[in-house]
Amino acid sequence: MNQNTLIMADSRRASSRYTQKMQRTVDNQKNIITFLLSIIIAFGSMYLLKDSSFTTPQSYVLFLLFFSVLLWVTEAIPPFAVGLFIIGFLLFTLGNPTVNSPESADYIDYTIFINTWSDSVIWLLLGGFFLAEGMKKSKLDVELFRIAVGGFGTKPKYVLLGLMGATAIGSMVMSNTATTAMMIASVSPLLLKLNEGDKFHKALLVGIPAAASIGGMGTIIGSPPNAIAVDAINNSDLFDFNIGFLEWMIVGIPIALSLTLLTWFLLTKLFPAEQQNLDLSFIKPKEELSEEELWEKEDLKSKKNIVLGILTITILLWLTGKVHGIPPALVSGIPILVFTMLSIITSDDVRSLPWDTLMLVAGGLSLGLAIQKTGLAAYFVTQLADFQMSFWAISLLFGILTVVFSNIMSNTATATILIPIAGLLGTQSPIVVPLIIGLSASCALLFPISTPPNAIAYSTGKLQQKDFRSNGLLIGILGPLLITIWILLIHG
Repeated sequence: MNQNTLIMADSRRASSRYTQKMQRTVDNQKNIITFLLSIIIAFGSMYLLKDSSFTTPQSYVLFLLFFSVLLWVTEAIPPFAVGLFIIGFLLFTLGNPTVNSPESADYIDYTIFINTWSDSVIWLLLGGFFLAEGMKKSKLDVELFRIAVGGFGTKPKYVLLGLMGATAIGSMVMSNTATTAMMIASVSPLLLKLNEGDKFHKALLVGIPAAASIGGMGTIIGSPPNAIAVDAINNSDLFDFNIGFLEWMIVGIPIALSLTLLTWFLLTKLFPAEQQNLDLSFIKPKEELSEEELWEKEDLKSKKNIVLGILTITILLWLTGKVHGIPPALVSGIPILVFTMLSIITSDDVRSLPWDTLMLVAGGLSLGLAIQKTGLAAYFVTQLADFQMSFWAISLLFGILTVVFSNIMSNTATATILIPIAGLLGTQSPIVVPLIIGLSASCALLFPISTPPNAIAYSTGKLQQKDFRSNGLLIGILGPLLITIWILLIHG
């Protein structure tokens, strides 16, 4: 009997392995076919749009633009791999003397595409990653949750407000994904205490990822699209203006707060709680601790104080950049140096950081540079000169397009694609549209796949796809509209 059971178990494992192998084969074949079709469509699009006056580098970059967009949309290869491909393609083509001759008057120094790896945006994001990891390792992120919930009483709607507020603030210095994972794990005991059939659990599980995405608008490091927009503005030849950490917060925080409150109000109406008061006893720390637990608590307290101090110093230096003149990228080195020196972040932790995001951003920066340096931007600006449409309408259109694309693909990839295209609009106001695109990229909340925070909430099994719909539509429509109005008002 036991032997038969073992044989059956082995058969099931073998069948499962075979099924998984077959699925991988099917997926690989699908990706290969999609990749090849993307090449064909990109070539066709290039030949349809290219002009007889195009140089060879311009033709190559136009093809690369279409090909990259298709790869990002279809995900035939991972998004970060597209970023690496962009840099490699530019080096291979523009580094060829027969294509990009050093003696030519319009020669492009192809080494600039490698230098995007050392761009200030990359260092700014990396500093943010180290701050986020330091908060996680020291449990400072959990402390944020306790402070937020503890200060808002026990009434469900105010608990939701506290949680969403804490999530939004956390997402300004941490990864949206990490903040959502931490917050949802923290509220798990509360979800278990809710009565069966109480819709309030949906308000929590929809509100937390929404606040994580929206809160990321508040700072440059809150979301990669923000950093991409800042880089496009600060490196623009069309506008003599630099956006620092404080300038971005002045623009982003009012929008983040407004949309967070709007989402909170909507969720309290869509998913009202049955209970008048919630049992939050689970957030109280234990009174009696063992000797080992006391030692761990003291060690964590020491780390927490260091992380809090470095977090405060780093943010203050970022905010006062115009006063002391220290570049934000250099300030980002503070958490990197201190956390690794004091072993708060280990080599294993460094390997687990989201390097794929940096690869994607570096590739996007290279693509934007290529469009600018080859003269494609100038060419299409002249083509759009007679295009009759108000600047307000164009700005709003880009905001809506950003939300639409971000709902079906990475918001970082969307910003990477649309911000260089927005540069083709001309010199009327090159600061406005990149800001609108960067902020609108965080308004994509319609589907579980729209953002990693949504996917984390959906993976709990307590939500259906339709639960994201109402809030996703509201923020997807009102978000770009409010952002456009706000940006145009303050830019004036």
